[in-house]
Amino acid sequence: MLASMKNIVKVPDLRKKIFFTIFIIALYRVGARIPVPGIDFTAVQELTSAATNSTGGILSYLQLFSGGALTSFAVFAIGIFPYITSSIIIQLLTVVIPKLEQWRNEGVAGQKKTTQATRYLTLVLAIMQSTGITVALNNNPTSIGIATNTPLLTEFDIPHVLLVVLTMTTGTALVMWMGELITQRGIGQGMSILVFANVVSTMPAAFNSVRLQKGNFEFILIIAISLALMVAIIFIEQGQRRIPVQFAKRVVGRRQYGGQSTYIPLKVNQSGVIPIIFASSVLAFPIMLATVLPVPIREWTNNNLVRADKPMYIISYGLMIIMFAYFYTKIAFDPARQADTIRKQGGYVPGIRPGRPTELHLAGILNRITLPGALFIAAVALMPSVALALWRIDNYPFAGTTVLIAVGVALETMKQVDSQLTMRNYEGFLK
Repeated sequence: MLASMKNIVKVPDLRKKIFFTIFIIALYRVGARIPVPGIDFTAVQELTSAATNSTGGILSYLQLFSGGALTSFAVFAIGIFPYITSSIIIQLLTVVIPKLEQWRNEGVAGQKKTTQATRYLTLVLAIMQSTGITVALNNNPTSIGIATNTPLLTEFDIPHVLLVVLTMTTGTALVMWMGELITQRGIGQGMSILVFANVVSTMPAAFNSVRLQKGNFEFILIIAISLALMVAIIFIEQGQRRIPVQFAKRVVGRRQYGGQSTYIPLKVNQSGVIPIIFASSVLAFPIMLATVLPVPIREWTNNNLVRADKPMYIISYGLMIIMFAYFYTKIAFDPARQADTIRKQGGYVPGIRPGRPTELHLAGILNRITLPGALFIAAVALMPSVALALWRIDNYPFAGTTVLIAVGVALETMKQVDSQLTMRNYEGFLK
């Protein structure tokens, strides 16, 4: 490991990329602590204190992806969240809007158009979410699980609300630009790196809260569970089903092509953490709308969908994660397109005829391996909710999703570093 670290320093290009990534992360964390103008700092302190004693739910999710910037009402309060939602929506719409599917098939040019559409949708969502969060935190904080009634804005009028919304939307645009800078000039996927920085930054305070509330035994037990969970996540994330593909020999002119064997890697968790994010986003809509809904609906929503230790929340959350895992897997890996690509390249799966039989074969394998992956990520995401219900911990660290995101991003980033080292004839991290 130490030799690999020295090798990173020896490669000038890789060293610059890593230092640039660290620099952007530092700037991002600074922006997550700069408050927006026009707010009451006393109210912000009470909001942060009330959020510390909350019982999870949508607040834990929003706090997770903002790195604590939400309750500090910082410039990056909503941060990367609109971009994540926008990316998911664009990917889901690709299967129903022919124009988006056409862009996907156009290669680099189509990717630029898709990226531009994602940016515009991100700004729209940022305006909507910043407005909703500002109104909710100022008028009805209990709608997202915060037990405080102190007004957040010094003056709640249209100019002040517009100033806050404009500041937070601009912060989202800046975060989006910083993530793209990391992708272009740094190491790893920029947006994932920023999410990684957010979720990791919340872990020490969350674990310390459990130690102070429940004592050293529960603290050590949670540390042990998190380590075991990390090993399980690495095992599942690296797990894949390899489908062999054989390419027939063909002669073009005087040269012979093909004849080699390869495989199609199908991951057990093909969708990654996307089902958790999208299920949480769906649960967030009725919670955000509860501020303008009739009182009976608002009370039912607050009693069942805000608190993470409620059976309705646990059941709804788990079922939606499993459903979105299958849905997103179908989008990420299309058996029909893959079977057609194999046929056009002169390949075939041994024992399976090309075309429709190959498509059915790939679809059947995909459905079988998606079920354990979906159940696993559902169990990981529901672990904090179960702990809240069983242990009665007010602020359980969001260990499941936090570790899942942290391990996933760390593995992908280490693979990129490893490939850079291997390309330059150095020994990498991964064995």
